[in-house]
Amino acid sequence: MGTTGGSPHDGSAPAPLSDDGAMALALAEAAAAVEHGDVPVGAVALVDGRVVASRHNERERAGDPTAHAEILALADAAAALGTWRLENVTLVVTLEPCPMCAGALVASRLGRLVFGAADPKAGACGSLYNLCADPRLNHEVAVTAGVRAHEGAALLTGFFGDRRTKS
Repeated sequence: MGTTGGSPHDGSAPAPLSDDGAMALALAEAAAAVEHGDVPVGAVALVDGRVVASRHNERERAGDPTAHAEILALADAAAALGTWRLENVTLVVTLEPCPMCAGALVASRLGRLVFGAADPKAGACGSLYNLCADPRLNHEVAVTAGVRAHEGAALLTGFFGDRRTKS
């Protein structure tokens, strides 16, 4: 996680990550999902620009339909922070969250979502639905879309292209 900031030798803490820097970590997480046959989606949870959780999809590995990167990162962030209320957390994800994950973002009172590639077939943060900005719900999540979108999309395209070739 030493992507930016101070040197380990000078005693300073790493500088807070930018959206772009955090997305680089999420993209690395996404690539790790492929190693065990999962769809390459990665998520990083930050507080004040510092990583508190970092996960990738594990549905195939865990045999769990809810083991999406976002859900796993939210659970880890809540454990690390000692609270389910994640108002001060920014979640950076390589792909626009699905309805299940978007619902979890709202339920966790997430402060901010940053995502890369849009998902026109299942995206619930602006593409197909917009659960994060629905005033009928008890919380709205600030959303920044399109950060390094081409890189997240390329991981997904490569993954599904390889699967089609093998079948």
